[in-house]
Amino acid sequence: MSFINNIISRYKQANIVEQFIAINLGVFLLLFVFNTLSFLFQTNNAIISWFVLPATFNEFLVKPWTIISYGFVHAEFLHILMNLIALYFIGNLFIQYFTPKQFVTFYIFGTIFGGLIFMLSYNFFPAFKNDVSNSVLLGASAGVSAIFIGVATYTPNYQFKIPLIGFIKLWHLAAIWVALDIIQIPAGNAGGRLAHIGGALFGFIYVSQASNTDIALWSKIKSFFTIKQKPLKTVYKSKKSPTRQANTTYKQQKINAILDKISKSGYDTLSQEEKDFLFKQGK
Repeated sequence: MSFINNIISRYKQANIVEQFIAINLGVFLLLFVFNTLSFLFQTNNAIISWFVLPATFNEFLVKPWTIISYGFVHAEFLHILMNLIALYFIGNLFIQYFTPKQFVTFYIFGTIFGGLIFMLSYNFFPAFKNDVSNSVLLGASAGVSAIFIGVATYTPNYQFKIPLIGFIKLWHLAAIWVALDIIQIPAGNAGGRLAHIGGALFGFIYVSQASNTDIALWSKIKSFFTIKQKPLKTVYKSKKSPTRQANTTYKQQKINAILDKISKSGYDTLSQEEKDFLFKQGK
């Protein structure tokens, strides 16, 4: 019991990205155990079919929960490994700018959008008419795509340093991500590629439409460092000297410049002097 309690304790202390990784791993291990038991006892292992998303609308109406559950199901180790590595790095970048609640929103609704694009495509395009009855969708890729494209839309000029290449902007990586899915649709795993595009579409639309509402987290951060100047309540001469007023204005301009640099390129691009200055002003 202490082992289980330790796992539960670690799960509660983890951030939202690590918690979703743990959920995906837990589902994978449970299905793996059921698959092993099914093989040993020579029974029909149909449990996974109740969680993957079918391409046919008739079968989906019998199992409507699969529009979400498929986003937590993986059948192969390499599949879950690649998805969770991407989720870890992209997810932790995402929560630098968004809240844990928004992370859940992007993952779940990205999964739903991906599933809808998958089903609509398989029932509309003639290329899939022979496969629609036996095709299913599974994996976290649509949710990951929504998170990736969402944060890339919000801060497109954030830069990564890639060995042998140098700095590359986030929107360049996002464009390559989507382009690869589009051009690889005829090459195989068309359903998965279409789901990725659906998730990416949700991430882009959500950020584009909500940039002036609850997603404007950056403006809240910026306002924290803003030096507020109270209006004069009398007509008496201000006691602040011109030198002190100029110094305050200079500090505010420098803070704004640093915050804009973080927004465009990321915190890691700041010099040590800029980091120290921002830290002192935030006290």
